[in-house]
Amino acid sequence: MSFVELAVSFIGESALSSFIESLFERIGCPEFLNFARERQVSAEINEWEKRLMTIQAMLEDAEEKQMSNRSVKMWLDEIKDLAYDVEDILDEFQTESLQRQLKGETEAGSSKLRKLVHTVKNAINPGAVTFNSTMVSKMKEITTRFQKIVDQQNHLDLINRNVGGTSSSKVCVRPPSTCLDHEPEVYGRDEDKRKILDLISNTSEVKVGVIPIFGMGGVGKTTLARLVYNDESSQQQFHLKGWVCVSDEFDILKITKSILESITRESCYLNELNQVQLELCEKLEGKKFLIVLDDVWNKNYDEWNALCSPLMHGAPGSRVIVTTRDEAIARMMETIESHNLNCISDENCWKLFLYHAFAGRRVADPKLEVIRDKVIKKCGGLPLAARTLGGLLRSKPWEDWENIMNSKIWNLQDDVNNILPVLKLSYYHLPSHLKRCFAYCAIFPKDYVFEKKQLVLLWMAEGLIEQRGGQYVEDVGEEDVGEEYFQDLFSRSFFQSSSTGGFIMHDLVNDLAQVVAGDACFRLEDKVTPRKREKSRHSSYIPSPYDRCERFELFENIKCMRTFLPLSLHRYGFRYNSLANCVPSYLLSMLMFKGAILPWL
Repeated sequence: MSFVELAVSFIGESALSSFIESLFERIGCPEFLNFARERQVSAEINEWEKRLMTIQAMLEDAEEKQMSNRSVKMWLDEIKDLAYDVEDILDEFQTESLQRQLKGETEAGSSKLRKLVHTVKNAINPGAVTFNSTMVSKMKEITTRFQKIVDQQNHLDLINRNVGGTSSSKVCVRPPSTCLDHEPEVYGRDEDKRKILDLISNTSEVKVGVIPIFGMGGVGKTTLARLVYNDESSQQQFHLKGWVCVSDEFDILKITKSILESITRESCYLNELNQVQLELCEKLEGKKFLIVLDDVWNKNYDEWNALCSPLMHGAPGSRVIVTTRDEAIARMMETIESHNLNCISDENCWKLFLYHAFAGRRVADPKLEVIRDKVIKKCGGLPLAARTLGGLLRSKPWEDWENIMNSKIWNLQDDVNNILPVLKLSYYHLPSHLKRCFAYCAIFPKDYVFEKKQLVLLWMAEGLIEQRGGQYVEDVGEEDVGEEYFQDLFSRSFFQSSSTGGFIMHDLVNDLAQVVAGDACFRLEDKVTPRKREKSRHSSYIPSPYDRCERFELFENIKCMRTFLPLSLHRYGFRYNSLANCVPSYLLSMLMFKGAILPWL
């Protein structure tokens, strides 16, 4: 097994995996290794490999724990920052190698080649890239930082997941659901409930109909399934009913046993799948049933078919309701129709908040109107957010309400704040390449409407689109792959269609992107807390009617910018803006750019 293959097998699906994988591939390239030997830096490169091998085994566990452990989050941020610096040095290696190749070409095309070399030089650095004592010093500094990260790792109680370790993180564990009503009052779901009940009663030719409910985390899919499951009409319509919380482990034997135990209310002690499925067939034979499979993440079509095999023995009109966050899973499972569950209205969101904030009591207090808009904005129509925020403020004196409303919901360190874990689950289940693409979206401000092509081109400029089998096939180019990435994130509710056209991120999903991206992304907005930004690589800029150099002083400590993205003015109400003449030269002289320098949009 090659070094690259060994490294990739260790990294698994952590957020940094695709980034570090690309570094391994570049370091392991024979052309690069030959060039490194010629420049007498092979010893440093080998040292980097050793340090990465020590770090990488812990990445998956660290990825899970970063949300609940600030030290782990800081450790991952250090690794990410170091990975960017390593990539910058590898870019300089590649540029120097390219220059040498071009200089060695024949005189026939020398004028064009000189022009290309000149372009490459100026794009990377005003002066020629040379490997002198300064470069060696940079590499030794990186080696020292690698060792520091390894030393820190030993104090973080991380688990090597690749040798049988299991995570103790609570971030990615959702409590199991039950069919019992948890919500004494539900707002804004009457029409959704009616539609699901109609689909259940639909006289379809399909013997056992599957009705998926899909939508983003916290939107109320389980609550809606529970409303339908406990409705009086469904009580009378079905002979047998069962509720199973599937969650992320799609174990066919375990799920089949759970279905059997749910409809019989008896424990099953069989341990072979064949015996359990035969027992389930016998119980369902000729009976009309309603089964809810809550929180499904599995995309494997063959496994889904294997699970459904005994269900086909039920009587015509039997129904299975599935809840999932992924539209692609819903489409795979549906035999009747899928239902996309959207956020509730602002009015219903406010009613739900009031119900939980005041324990169902009616309160007529003029002070509530002061925070009404803030509550609606913070919750964004997400029932989980309204319920959580109401429950949090319920135990607080009014004097604390305003401060809490002015805080980011992620920063409310309270036991009842379970919004972050619920949304974090969606992020955790992303493959590594989509995690990087999603984190990059932290560059967009809240309420920013973006186009699919715009975002795909940004991903391409940043090198976030992975090649398939080492190259892009003729009929599937890089942009096509990027559009598949976009559609995948859209189907998982990270993006939503905007009412004005284009796409948008829910405010809480946008907050999640900021948490995941950390210091790598920041937005230069009107209200920004001044702090050091030396680790930032990507920035967006919301123009004001007149901008001077003083507005960009936060960039002074940034060591290497990859994205500087001015946003379309009309989206923010400006008909024009005037940029001081000094700003472009000020920025270009202050910042060292690598990769994408975005034009004014």
